[in-house]
Amino acid sequence: MAIRTRVTDLFGVTYPIIQAGMVWCSGHRLASAVSNAGGLGLIGAGSMKPELLAEHIRACRMETERPFGVNIPLIRGDVESLVATALDEGVRILFTSAGNPGLHVQKIKDAGAIMVHVVASVKHALKAEQVGVDAVVAEGFEAGGHNGLDEITTLCLVPQVVDAVRIPIIAAGGIADGRGMAAAMALGASGVQVGTRFAATMESSAHAAYKQAVVDAGDSATVLTLKPLTPVRLIRNRFAAEALQAERSGAAPESLRELLGSKRERRGIFEGDLEEGELEAGQSSGLVHSILPAAQVVAGMVAEFRAVAAELAMLGSGIPA
Repeated sequence: MAIRTRVTDLFGVTYPIIQAGMVWCSGHRLASAVSNAGGLGLIGAGSMKPELLAEHIRACRMETERPFGVNIPLIRGDVESLVATALDEGVRILFTSAGNPGLHVQKIKDAGAIMVHVVASVKHALKAEQVGVDAVVAEGFEAGGHNGLDEITTLCLVPQVVDAVRIPIIAAGGIADGRGMAAAMALGASGVQVGTRFAATMESSAHAAYKQAVVDAGDSATVLTLKPLTPVRLIRNRFAAEALQAERSGAAPESLRELLGSKRERRGIFEGDLEEGELEAGQSSGLVHSILPAAQVVAGMVAEFRAVAAELAMLGSGIPA
């Protein structure tokens, strides 16, 4: 039985669960698996050239007849080509992040596509709505990967964004199960975007060692670092310790950029270097205890969400749960 919200109506999906478009994790296998399970799968273009993105879109279309989308970081130097590739390949759901959506919204809307932008503050949510995006992802700083400078938690960010804008809100950051989904809906969100839980699934293109690192992570396993550049949340390892020490020593952005180097994300997530790689993951890692098929993750979230909603309904009626 479907869970109908503004988000499911917008995307034409069964459940208001969006799989985040994560670099080195979100290829066609993961996106199609989530879409086939009733959620919305996203291909993560952040680690792809336009030609590779086109290949993944075509493969995804062969694997599912359900809606799917593409996530594109707007800070990419080839962002115009990535957007054009997605639209030329017939993708009609685009999620964007890390940049100004106003520079791209007209092209996307003219193609008849839906545009969703990821924000980390009320100010940016208002700006996104003003330029014409169809929905926003309000992402708290519990999330893995790149984060907002203000470090606003999901619990505080989502209701403030809900109060500020009229377009649909998708909650993200720290959500890995049906309890988090129910909490987000209680805050006024119309859907949830889930990253780390889907990164540790069988269909994720991440290295097995990275997936196991997520499973092994506890509640305090991640840290937010590289703030003078762009804040990024990752699992603690040798690289994270070096980055933290450099940051606390007052290293200039240039020094941190040199320490970061290139392909650090690929090294950790895709190649499985658990010491020198960048193991991007959210605080919800502590809720991930096994590597499952993506469809099982979706089904489990939906079942747990329904159970929590029923329990809350009983509490609201005055009946002890």
